Amino acid sequence: MVTKTLLPALLLLLATPAPLAAQSAWTNKTRALPDKLRQVPVGLQLWHTPNPNYPEPDPAKPGHFVWKHSTMVRNETGQELQVVACGSFIWYSAEGWQANLTQTPAEFAGLFNCPQGRLRPGATYTFAKNYRYAASAKSLYGGDALWFILARDASGKLYKGMGLIETEAQVQPK
Repeated sequence: MVTKTLLPALLLLLATPAPLAAQSAWTNKTRALPDKLRQVPVGLQLWHTPNPNYPEPDPAKPGHFVWKHSTMVRNETGQELQVVACGSFIWYSAEGWQANLTQTPAEFAGLFNCPQGRLRPGATYTFAKNYRYAASAKSLYGGDALWFILARDASGKLYKGMGLIETEAQVQPK
């Protein structure tokens, strides 16, 4: 009885298209950028340092590793902008860009020390400890992360800033 009920339900579930949220962040493989960042004008400068970035032993957790870097953003539009989205895409396999993390405007404001997520023209905001961690030497892997910030001006026009960071898998000798 249970098998007769579960089998049709399972077949129906498998035949149902995946929800939009599960779809790829990068649908047009002939273009370099993930969909979310295409056709949005650049108005923010975004960069990481050091770049490329190498793992190092984590002094706080023996046997663990950390990639230490900072991320900066500067508004180049000449007008105040309000952050609406922040996050990154990662590329660590042949699949290409995959959605990675997202931050709300409030999270951005705290991490980048940017009151209320308002980007003043010409001001630089810094996420000083934008670190990535690994639990062991076996879990070290390289890959690239494309960080982005989207912000609107008072008229509602959307701008983007993007910055690529290369994270490597090899610990560098001191």
